[in-house]
Amino acid sequence: MAAEKYLIGIDVGTTSLKVAVIDEEANLLGVASGKYRFITPDQKSVQIDTGSLWDAVVRCLSMLSTSKGIDLAKTAGISISSLCPGLVALGENGEVLVEPIIYSDRRSVHEAEIILDRVGRERLFEITANSSMAGAFSGSSMLWIKNNLPEQYEKTKYFGHLNTFLANRMTGAFAIDYSNASYTNLFETAGGKKWSDELCDSIEIAREKLPELHDSTDVVGGLSNKDLIRLGIPEGTPVAIGGADTPCATLAAGVTRAGDVCESVGTTNVLTVCIDRPVFDRGFINRCHVVPGTWIYQGAMSFTGAANEWFLREFCDDLIQNSVSLGEAYEKANQEAAAAAPGCDGVVFLPYMQGERSPIWDAYARGVFFGASLRTTRKEMNRAVLEACGYGLRQLADTAEAVTGNRISSWSAIGGGAKSEIWTQIKADITGRDIKILDLSEMASVGAALLGGVGAGVFKDVFEASDKVDKKVVKTIKSNHENDGIYAKRFEVYKQLYPALKDIYKLNANNI
Repeated sequence: MAAEKYLIGIDVGTTSLKVAVIDEEANLLGVASGKYRFITPDQKSVQIDTGSLWDAVVRCLSMLSTSKGIDLAKTAGISISSLCPGLVALGENGEVLVEPIIYSDRRSVHEAEIILDRVGRERLFEITANSSMAGAFSGSSMLWIKNNLPEQYEKTKYFGHLNTFLANRMTGAFAIDYSNASYTNLFETAGGKKWSDELCDSIEIAREKLPELHDSTDVVGGLSNKDLIRLGIPEGTPVAIGGADTPCATLAAGVTRAGDVCESVGTTNVLTVCIDRPVFDRGFINRCHVVPGTWIYQGAMSFTGAANEWFLREFCDDLIQNSVSLGEAYEKANQEAAAAAPGCDGVVFLPYMQGERSPIWDAYARGVFFGASLRTTRKEMNRAVLEACGYGLRQLADTAEAVTGNRISSWSAIGGGAKSEIWTQIKADITGRDIKILDLSEMASVGAALLGGVGAGVFKDVFEASDKVDKKVVKTIKSNHENDGIYAKRFEVYKQLYPALKDIYKLNANNI
């Protein structure tokens, strides 16, 4: 009988790092989670401390070995999922010159405008299928480093994302995958799937500072890191470059073919639509999928889950204090929101807490409660925060239908926030689509492990790998059309609020 083979998936999430181990049948054997440190000296700056990040990787793997009894010597492949972008500047020997700058960093607002001015908004979209926004695309952060940290820029051997850093730390190789490269402002997303000399010249980022491009299943090297070898992982274990977190998670959830749709519900809320033709819309983040031959639209709402957490923390302390866990506090808050009438008696919330990506692409945007009256109570404001996510999803799904010409009648949902049936029902009712809640957890790390399995030859291809994951449906939430009229009215208010406030946001931007 052949020896059992294990696969390790490492996911750098927005709030923590998770490491999952699966077997050859994609059964989840164990998951460990660890915190790492953010570097936030001011309101504009958000970076990850790579020292604490690497410590978290080692700590998680050690926990899986010692606490969960997983024999790491059976590891056949490793791969990486990561929040995106997380721009890191690496030196000749892989030393970190600039700690990873993540998507919520807003220092490069000026540089993003420079990119749009130099390249032209239309030409940039034609090549990259995207625009430019501070932090959200790493090209602006590269240019910020060049303008503000010239010594580090000159010493930089390669600019990469978080999977570049981790793969380099594990193997010594420098690489990046197509799903991450799609977020750089320097990559031909729609065309040749290569670095664009035209964009490098226009933006004035040296082409030679960009690492080699790879499919997400490509093995970039064998494990050589002594920290991990000491834990029992065999030296030389194949390390696949992996991909960004949402593509990895949706791979595990079964989004592998054109027309597949999935919602990821966490700190951010992302509606992912798989396509097999590079036809794009500006409202989405458009990128290469981790599945060869496909792309994905990502309707990435940056702070819907974060806004929910903010409201609970700042306005519902009584619910927190009277609950045995944070999960129970969320459930009580959701029940309170459910007691408010649909449409929240005229209150509409914009969830743009620290700028927004899809579909408005505005770093200056902020959260807004609109329509409050003397009758407004906490429960209406609470429900308005939940409804805002529904309006955003409806806006994105409607756009995807218009671009593809295909009706989206339902989608699957994964992530911690998907477990709230109250919130999911609100979203289903607002969007008019049914939502299938999947009994899946740690999907980004599992997706990464699947990619490592393909790279190591454990799975034939990404389709076989994804098909092995048990995608049990916990519950299908059917759209209830009783409140279509009130939701249609509030949806129109939601859509018109941002255009009405756009110039005022910028006027109020002295704190950005």
